[in-house]
Amino acid sequence: MARISVFVDVQREEERLLIDAARRLGHELEVINVMHSVNWIDSRPPGEELGVSFVRCISQSRALAVASYLHYSGVPTVNNPEVLWKAGDKLITLTLLSKRGIRVPETAVAYSRTDAIRAAERLGYPVVIKPIHGSWGRYVMKAHDPDSLDDILDLKETVANPTFKIHLIQRYIEKPGRDIRAFYLWGEVPVAIYRVSESWKTNTARGARAVPAKLDNEVVEVAVKAGDFIGGGVLGIDLMEDREGEVYVSEVNGIIEFRNTVRVTNYDLPAEMIERSIKELRR
Repeated sequence: MARISVFVDVQREEERLLIDAARRLGHELEVINVMHSVNWIDSRPPGEELGVSFVRCISQSRALAVASYLHYSGVPTVNNPEVLWKAGDKLITLTLLSKRGIRVPETAVAYSRTDAIRAAERLGYPVVIKPIHGSWGRYVMKAHDPDSLDDILDLKETVANPTFKIHLIQRYIEKPGRDIRAFYLWGEVPVAIYRVSESWKTNTARGARAVPAKLDNEVVEVAVKAGDFIGGGVLGIDLMEDREGEVYVSEVNGIIEFRNTVRVTNYDLPAEMIERSIKELRR
């Protein structure tokens, strides 16, 4: 038996599944809503009663703040702040993986409208424009030609958030009606799903259908390397296949959503997350 803490800002089905798994496994559990708690920065330890702590905040900024406080206070944390920082920034993720030999979509980062247009011309239309932060496919847009790109840049540059003025532009990859979400747990990929959709956006948050996936060894190896390079822990590795069968890593997720995976595969992912994390963090 271990002590488990789960930090939330909104309790979704994923958090309920994780909490239920901790209780079912017989662990001592505390659920902490960060919206009703205060972290004191002083010489006092945060308390051994926290045990292995799972940071499950929806807000990326809150998740990173809580994980930083816990990790640098000596609390074993899933995931640690460096992993959340790398996975939460697409520019960092793509650069890090590309420089280590992982195939990612051809990507340009531009800091002005003029250079964004030049980059798109070099990549060739259509192109995909993404914010460097964000999830669920929000603000991810496809430009079919210079006019539609101009409209997208107009929209991005009116948003108050300064990161929206950093333009991450990718060559569009025509997928076979699906992408892959591989679940990385401490150096292994025990389960994966296809996210199937008629839309070019294959996020389950936007209606894509989850289907169990049996990945070949080469795809598993790519996913494992990607997770290792980001820093390990518990991650969701998003991969895309093109029409020729080449596989690309598109994103890495530091706070995974898994309710649809549990539903379609019957794999007890929350229990595995807990047990494998306890084993790794007790070393």
